[in-house]
This record gives sequence, C-alpha cells and structure tokens, in this order.
Amino acid sequence: MPIYEYRCDACGESLEKLQKMSDDPLKTCPQCNKETLKKQISAVGFRLKGSGWYETDFKKSKKNNATKTGNNAPEKSKPQPKPKNDKNN
Repeated sequence: MPIYEYRCDACGESLEKLQKMSDDPLKTCPQCNKETLKKQISAVGFRLKGSGWYETDFKKSKKNNATKTGNNAPEKSKPQPKPKNDKNN
C-alpha cells in the first residue's frame, strides 16, 4: 500500500497516510479541521505485506537461492587433455 504525503493550505500541517490506491484522498486537516488538505507530489513509499517479498523468507540454509535452484552462470570449461600419440618407439 502506498504512503501518501499531505499538506494543509490553511495551517501548513504536513502528514503521511498509508492508504489503498483506490481510497479517496484526504480532505480534512486533522490539525485545524478545515477542508484544505492537498495531496503532495512526491516519491511514493510503499509497504510490502505478506510473505514472499524477501529473499530471507525462502532461505533454509546459508546458501543463497541462486545456488539452491541452479545458477544460470555458465560453467567454466576444463581444458581437454591432448590426445596421446600412439606411435611405438
């Protein structure tokens, strides 16, 4: 859920409110009770709720997930031995 910033045009009060994106914007200032609260344009902060958002939620050992599920990095090729010369001396 996004955290929105608001500022009152009447008294200058600033506040942050955790709201659903579908919620209507706040209008009434909690400080002066006037309907002059405006949503500010800012970098939106949000909270990730529930399980599955962090790598540590899946960890069961000290190895990271890429190692457990198979790393997509190419394997280093080993040098091939040179063929033996079958000449009889």
